[in-house]
Amino acid sequence: MDREDAIRDRRSFIIANTRPLAVPHAPEISLYLADEVTPLWLKTEEELGEMGLPPPFWAFAWAGGQALARYILDHPEHVAGRRVLDFASGSGLVAIASMKAGAAQARAADIDAFAIEAIGLNAELNGVAIEALSENVLGRYDCPADVILAGDIFYDREIAAEVLVWLQGWRERGATILVGDPGRTYLPKDDLSLLATYQVPVSRDLEDLEIKKTSVWTLK
Repeated sequence: MDREDAIRDRRSFIIANTRPLAVPHAPEISLYLADEVTPLWLKTEEELGEMGLPPPFWAFAWAGGQALARYILDHPEHVAGRRVLDFASGSGLVAIASMKAGAAQARAADIDAFAIEAIGLNAELNGVAIEALSENVLGRYDCPADVILAGDIFYDREIAAEVLVWLQGWRERGATILVGDPGRTYLPKDDLSLLATYQVPVSRDLEDLEIKKTSVWTLK
């Protein structure tokens, strides 16, 4: 299968197995979302013949991303006229919120090929232009950005430590850092300042509760 066929297959799969829905905590934005996690994950492997695929994080509006999107829409001064990098973007939700809030440019980075296609579809659905980056940007500073956005990223000890160092590097370079997090285990609270807290509706397939207390932070 060549690259164009693979892209068409992924896009067709996303359209066939998700549906446009308003984001619960940011209803100004609609995304191609799935109803359940496991069936979609299994179908992703079975129908496309690829084993060992990552979970379909791109098909759900995660709590941290929802909170971050809500905060940006309510406080557009953080992104208006600025270049935004949405790290581990998934669906592209936070990048889309940034463009709706007046960002000059939004790049959405994710290493999952399905996420890249979902970001494109969701950007089209919302009438905004997003540049999807498929390469791993963690540890790099060669993508021009004034604001770095990170939702739901502090779930693993090693990844959290690496991400924190990288975000601190961006902060030293003058970037604003905004983090959305529903109380993940490895959130580095000592390095963050609280900006806002929300009660965010989420899927029980994804979280232990239907409503997650979720906060937005900035790096000190």
